[in-house]
Amino acid sequence: MVSVAEITPVDHSAPGRTARGLSFLRRHRVFAAAFGVGAVLRIVAMLGYGPAMWFNDSYEYVSVALHPRPHPIRPDGYSFWLMLLKPFHSFTLVVLTQHLMGLAAAALIYALLRAKFGLPKWGATLAAAPVLFDAYQIQLEQMVMSDTLFTLLVVAVVTLVLWKRRLTWRAGVVVGLLLALTWLTRSIGLPILALVVVYLLVKRTGWKPITAVVTACAVPVMAYMGWFATAYGKFAMTNSDGLILYMRTAIFADCSKMHIDKYKEVQLLLLCINDPVDQRKDYAQWYLWGQGNGDGQGTGEVLHRWGINKKFSEITNEAASAFAIRAITSQPGDYLKVVARDFLRSFHWSRPRFPDEQTYLMYQFKPYYDLDESGQPKRLPKWSSYQGGRTDTDAFSYEQGPPETRIVQPWADVMAWYQKVFYLRGILLGGILLIGLYGVAVRWRTFGGPVALPWLGSVGLLLAPAATAEFDYRYVLPAVPLACLAAAITLRHGVRIGVRRSSRNASASEPTTVPA
Repeated sequence: MVSVAEITPVDHSAPGRTARGLSFLRRHRVFAAAFGVGAVLRIVAMLGYGPAMWFNDSYEYVSVALHPRPHPIRPDGYSFWLMLLKPFHSFTLVVLTQHLMGLAAAALIYALLRAKFGLPKWGATLAAAPVLFDAYQIQLEQMVMSDTLFTLLVVAVVTLVLWKRRLTWRAGVVVGLLLALTWLTRSIGLPILALVVVYLLVKRTGWKPITAVVTACAVPVMAYMGWFATAYGKFAMTNSDGLILYMRTAIFADCSKMHIDKYKEVQLLLLCINDPVDQRKDYAQWYLWGQGNGDGQGTGEVLHRWGINKKFSEITNEAASAFAIRAITSQPGDYLKVVARDFLRSFHWSRPRFPDEQTYLMYQFKPYYDLDESGQPKRLPKWSSYQGGRTDTDAFSYEQGPPETRIVQPWADVMAWYQKVFYLRGILLGGILLIGLYGVAVRWRTFGGPVALPWLGSVGLLLAPAATAEFDYRYVLPAVPLACLAAAITLRHGVRIGVRRSSRNASASEPTTVPA
């Protein structure tokens, strides 16, 4: 028997589309309301801090977009995005696309939890709430930085892998391309690729989709590495991995414990820090960027005295890598201590002023910090770039106008007040991860089931910076959506029981069973 709905022609007219859109919003009114509030907050941020906010790394992203070349420190994925938007000469457009990326990540979380895991609408909305409402998430989207693009790509990969009960090779190609973009945006994309492949192997997905994932990821990455080789003579993504690991170990590395042969390992001796361990800085980035006191012996000056262009050379990078590995193997306890300390910084109730006051303030909506004594926006720093340009002139060239952050009231004050109250506390993130850990543990027979992928991804995004570089607050935010997904999937079993028990009282518009 054919139903009336099956023989009724679909209305493709504008009124019909409007009616369907309104019907969709009514069905998902809880998430639609939350989504709308999140959009309004982002508009307020754009009004108060336009055209964009700046971080120290922002200027090199812009420089690469203007003067395309493989960057020695970080992959160029985000700069490629800036390059696509360059014809519009608008940092306002750049941050607008990033705010849309944040909203899109929240929508993917909601859609996955509703369609594939049967969470109620309020539950799926709650899981997406940190992405929608966290003030630091909104502030990061307002900055010329790669983290928002990276977050969306990671959420998209996890969503697609969990959405497909049996991943086809075509879907594997899409996953692989997304992973390639993730890797080209931030180097941490490589462990994400490994995690996805292991997850698919455990699920016994089959060799075709796994091969498709690896191949589709490898082709763009290999092409980029070949481009990098033409500029630096080394088939790699960067010339900085060893140097960054060196700065991680510089806090505790004691050359007297590392058994360095002073005749055969002169390069390692040159990297030894003369300051006693108990007198060194407690934040690692000083040992890569600090300028010391000018005599070649000051703290942090071991690398900096060689000059920024020579510092990120292949020879220096390899020597720093060898030094760091020797420090880790010689002092494993000290290494684990600093890794654990930085990992646990993610779970503080408040946000300590780490690694220093200047970096801390860069993550704040600050209505007065970026103004000079006359109340005008502070000029951008006049740093030289690797291409020979200058940070302020490159930014002006991209914008075709003043690129400095303009503080506009009352919007700036609104977001500054909002940020003091509405953000995900670190201790709450820890609780969310514990819920996900429980979900992995109770599914131990299936190696954690669908909870394992987002939970391990979240923990990995928190642990990797602590193990290879240093804790930074902006590294925490991409881990939050995955932690929320893992916790929400963990709780779905109790939700399913509740849905079944209340099915007799459910309205006709609400589902009484959970989708398979």
